[in-house]
Amino acid sequence: MTSTAEKATLLQELHAAPEPLLVVNVWDAITAKVVAEIPGTRALATASHGIAASRGYPDGERIPRDEMIAEVALIVRAAGDLPVTADLEAGYGDPGGTIARAIEVGAVGVNLEDQMKPLAESVGAVEAAVAAAEAAGVDFVLNARTDAFLKAGDRDPEEVLADAIARGRAYLDAGASNVFVPGRLDVDQVTRLVSELGERKVNLIGVPGSISLEVARELGVSRVSYGPWSQNVALTALAELVEDVHAGGGLPAGTRTLN
Repeated sequence: MTSTAEKATLLQELHAAPEPLLVVNVWDAITAKVVAEIPGTRALATASHGIAASRGYPDGERIPRDEMIAEVALIVRAAGDLPVTADLEAGYGDPGGTIARAIEVGAVGVNLEDQMKPLAESVGAVEAAVAAAEAAGVDFVLNARTDAFLKAGDRDPEEVLADAIARGRAYLDAGASNVFVPGRLDVDQVTRLVSELGERKVNLIGVPGSISLEVARELGVSRVSYGPWSQNVALTALAELVEDVHAGGGLPAGTRTLN
């Protein structure tokens, strides 16, 4: 079995590689198993929204931290030798302690969101997470997320972009490995982010209307993930099956036995 330290080093290397790391997010052990067994999968990423929803909680740190960490542990076990990065929202009021717990169960990376809290507070959270990883002796991948675009409201787009860049720089200076900027960003915005924060330092989310993966690669993006959208794809398939059964149909052709 690959050790936690070896998985952490591998995850760092995947983020620095010329090709973007593509991660279709998982939310429990069976989705982790299915994704891990698909050829081409190099790492797994959890989705906090998906995990919370699967356990009956709304998004936004409403799920107890113990339940979130327990699910991450199951996903790590199902992932085998593949590295796992966990979405742990804003750290549940204790970023350092939460990252320490995640490392204890085998996670080697984390998303830590700023929720557009005051910058000093957000930088402090990154510093606490970095300190926890250093104390554990793990070359941890800290993916610092800024919600500048998600919480932009009616702010001027140029102002929002400048805010995302300033926050991203501050998080990298505080020891973050990468900066995650979720939102439906256009080519010009991604180009600016990569130019200001560095190649292989900017991570994006795939949403309807996103730039293509090929363009993301050309621009120097480090990673593309899919957040809650992978769960929505699965739930759409389930809803369509139920609708078809109610209409007198049945299982769609091509259904595979994956569990």
